[in-house]
Amino acid sequence: MNFLITGAAGFLGSALANHLAREGHQVRGLDDLSTGDPQALAPDVHFTRGDVADRPKLWTLLQDVDCVYHLAARVSVPESVLYPREYNAVNVGGTVSLMEAMRDVGVRRVALISSGAVYGEQELQPVKETALPDPRSPYAVSKLAAENYVRTIGRLWGIETVSLRVFNAYGPGQHLPPSHPPVVPYFLRQALRGGTLVVNGDGSQARDYVYVDDVVQAMIAAATAPGVNGLVLNVGSGLATSVRDLALKSGHAAGKETDIVFNAKISGGVKQLSADLELVGQKLNYKPAISLEEGLRLTLQRDARFK
Repeated sequence: MNFLITGAAGFLGSALANHLAREGHQVRGLDDLSTGDPQALAPDVHFTRGDVADRPKLWTLLQDVDCVYHLAARVSVPESVLYPREYNAVNVGGTVSLMEAMRDVGVRRVALISSGAVYGEQELQPVKETALPDPRSPYAVSKLAAENYVRTIGRLWGIETVSLRVFNAYGPGQHLPPSHPPVVPYFLRQALRGGTLVVNGDGSQARDYVYVDDVVQAMIAAATAPGVNGLVLNVGSGLATSVRDLALKSGHAAGKETDIVFNAKISGGVKQLSADLELVGQKLNYKPAISLEEGLRLTLQRDARFK
């Protein structure tokens, strides 16, 4: 099959692109490199640097493509609070531009990589896809808007669509910026250095951490699965782990005694969020295979930054 992956040089995008290329598919990648790393892509991934809002470039890249994976997005929740206009422009405007270009060229399926963040605070856990979204950040709002645009435009223009609400994905190659880094690589780096692990809030807030290989399996299935048009599907581990426990497990994986400090002045976010996997299991035959302990070990083993 022929694929276009937007955001291909990012953490999930590069993992997906390399996996598809290894399986013998023709893979084109688009990324503006605002956070992505083209060195993460295998040589047989046909990479183009560019903006997802560049319609003429999209028209060229979409020729003969069977399915588009749309991952191009800004993804930092704290950053989105500071720059909501930019997040709307990229995450929402870029999605609409892509859908218009797909219509123009005649591409028939798109898989949008959305986020479990759209759920916000939910009483019933794990969360089913039927739960009423309660986004708590501009990032979450932008992802929910992108889902609605994709589904609505797809219905109007005859494009098959599926949105995957990925929960807290982690693994080798995850971007580690100097400010507001993702919690898993931050904890692992600090633990390896013998540093202090700073936990926002009291550490009781729990999240669903899903290893990158499991996410890739769900994304691959979404390209060809029947009966998913118009659906949103959760992709997670199905388990909630407190941030305090994640800190302890990170120290154990690194083989280090770690000091944990709690910063009560900064909110830890929603109390709990984990994915109900019943629907995605039915539709994509998805079943996560990597436990958190194994995933942390694999991340340390496979990521050169932790050597």
